[in-house]
Amino acid sequence: MRIGINGTGLVQKASVEAIVADARRAREDGFASYWLAEHPTGGLDALTVLTAAGLQVPEIELGTAVVPTFPRHPMVLAGQALTARRAVGDRLTLGVGLSHEAMMAQLGIPFERPIRHLREFLTVLVALLEEGRVSFRGELIQCEADSFFEPGPHFPVVAAALGPQALKVAGQLCDGTTLAWTGPRTIREHIAPRIREAAAEAGRPEPRIIATLPVCVTDDETRVREKISETLALYGQLPSYAAMFEREGVDTPGELALAGSPGQVRDQLGVLAEAGVTDFAASAFPTSREEGERTRELLCSLVADG
Repeated sequence: MRIGINGTGLVQKASVEAIVADARRAREDGFASYWLAEHPTGGLDALTVLTAAGLQVPEIELGTAVVPTFPRHPMVLAGQALTARRAVGDRLTLGVGLSHEAMMAQLGIPFERPIRHLREFLTVLVALLEEGRVSFRGELIQCEADSFFEPGPHFPVVAAALGPQALKVAGQLCDGTTLAWTGPRTIREHIAPRIREAAAEAGRPEPRIIATLPVCVTDDETRVREKISETLALYGQLPSYAAMFEREGVDTPGELALAGSPGQVRDQLGVLAEAGVTDFAASAFPTSREEGERTRELLCSLVADG
């Protein structure tokens, strides 16, 4: 299991410089990847920020986790993603996702037929990224582009997918899935089997399963989990995540965190790897400077151990 860093906790600071510095530190510490989300209802543009980071930080994989699909036409996103790739090289992974009905409502965008939308969006997006052209007239999305983009090496695309239908689409059309608030039992029994089956049926390679969860090395596990549940309570109220909580048998976000002693956190990461996670993007959630240092020390040790 490859270990990376998820820098999404910095997005609310709206500081490109802080994110670039965080990506640089991740690379210097030997992490495999650096991931950044884009908030559906406003804030920094993830691809633009990762381009800024990539121009200053070499080698490390850069990925969006995720860019919401409903506010963009896939041709617009393809053009932006290819522009970013030209700037930073072939180490960019494009993660996309439906986001959530409540967030789209804030933008006045109907959350209609989401699975059909995801399938049509990925059909157009992947064709443009891989072949540079597409002729597609779907029920929700249309696109005619003849040699609009110059095709290049394979451009990895992953899709946030939690439900059975979304996992089938992701497995059939792209390189894997990127997960949030999904525990090991759910990954082992639901996510991994479904997306692997869909990829195999489509003749695609085994998909990546990229997971992000809060991580904290602490002497007070109960307090940290309570703090995460209090601070990030919104996620437990979103229907798609609530369904994953129910599958996992938990009630609050804090129960999914990787928290405790270094040995406990290491064991929890091992359980995720055994469940089928190929990449773990750590979202550090320390409540003190000491916890931050201890958490980073553990993550760096895992990278060093390979």
